[in-house]
Amino acid sequence: MQLEVIVLAAGQGTRMKSRTPKVLHTVGGKPMLTRVLEAVSALSPTRTHVVVGENGNDVQSIFESFDVNWVSQEEQLGTGHAVLQALPSLEKEAQALVVYGDCPLVQPSTLKRCVAEGQDGVGLITAVVPDPVGLGRIIRDASGRVEAIVEQADISLEQCGIDEINSGILSTSAKLLGTYLPQLSDNNAQGEIYLTDLIAEAVSDDVSVKAVRVNDFREILGVNDRVQLAQVERIHQQWQAEALMKKGVTIADPMRFDCRGSVTTGLDCAMDINVLLEGEIVLGDNVRIGSNCILRNVRIASNTIVKENTVIEDATIGRDCSIGPFARIRPGTTLDDKVGIGNFVEIKNSQLASGVKAAHLAYLGDAEIGADTNIGAGAITCNYDGKNKHRTIIGDNVFIGSNSSLIAPLTIESGAAVAAGSSITRNVSTDALVIERADQRNVKGGGTRFRRR
Repeated sequence: MQLEVIVLAAGQGTRMKSRTPKVLHTVGGKPMLTRVLEAVSALSPTRTHVVVGENGNDVQSIFESFDVNWVSQEEQLGTGHAVLQALPSLEKEAQALVVYGDCPLVQPSTLKRCVAEGQDGVGLITAVVPDPVGLGRIIRDASGRVEAIVEQADISLEQCGIDEINSGILSTSAKLLGTYLPQLSDNNAQGEIYLTDLIAEAVSDDVSVKAVRVNDFREILGVNDRVQLAQVERIHQQWQAEALMKKGVTIADPMRFDCRGSVTTGLDCAMDINVLLEGEIVLGDNVRIGSNCILRNVRIASNTIVKENTVIEDATIGRDCSIGPFARIRPGTTLDDKVGIGNFVEIKNSQLASGVKAAHLAYLGDAEIGADTNIGAGAITCNYDGKNKHRTIIGDNVFIGSNSSLIAPLTIESGAAVAAGSSITRNVSTDALVIERADQRNVKGGGTRFRRR
């Protein structure tokens, strides 16, 4: 079967109160249109056509890497009119699936059911909802067969009690679309050509119309304003949290958890409240993530603890490490096993070998630090000279005293010790003790004179 997908993405979304096209607003860190295109790609369609409106260039610029056929709907004359714009691009013998770019939670399995039911007529995705106000209602005859769809603006008093609604997603043949779409009228309250009017036309010709009712109505929720966008975001995050918990992850409060990427976890991982995961996250066994932590594109090996209010991005963390609280691990950083990074320590583009300790208030940028080295409080690598970045290389079992400035480029060989308060500008040899401080003067009676001033 040749399947072609039509994605309707021409809506302006004026209720979003935004210069950004509606389908580019994000859910789970991705534009809504991206999520819809990913869902339909699971069906391996022959072609995908995206219908865009006057902001089409803005949308296309974001999706240059996607293999889609862009179709322009210059006037917003309804969903039926939008599909009409794509119709000339469809193969005559193809099966068509019509979906919406602002319906980001729809699942591939549901779309597959819709396509299957539409092969001999029309497949239509419906749902029973607790509050159908504002949505098109499914009208059934006495035997329960779908008879028509009535939009909210045209609904009668008797039909207000119907709680089965139309998702707008349907599947049928390109041939049937070509037959019925040109016949549809805009004689309705909105003055638009409704794609849903196709159902009544098909029924009148004894064409099979089969409803595919979703088990969870939230799957087919559309987004028209920022309130609905926030609701859909929270549903998506709840599903993400539930999926991780089913894999054995402890999440302290699923309502205060956000995942905007992909997560792979080992056994017995745990996350406290307000954890944000972005990009590709890989966690080993028994990893603990404290509250208010942000992880972006991070790999963390087993038995490591990330304490509260820590930010880690584009980094690799070894086993049995302790990070934070209030630490920042920046891109290009690799921490080997049993590394201890404490509060208010920042590390950037550096490699720390096993057993390194930086307990508090340090900056390590563009550095290579050997095993079992200790970095004292307030120690920094001075890696930037105003024009270029330079590296600091520290050997194994080195002691860096508190409040030391290591001015790169610099090499401190294994076993050396740097006294607290030193500013080091020249290389330090193996097992050397280096002290670089200004002379101390004690002025007798100076304290009294100072206070008088």
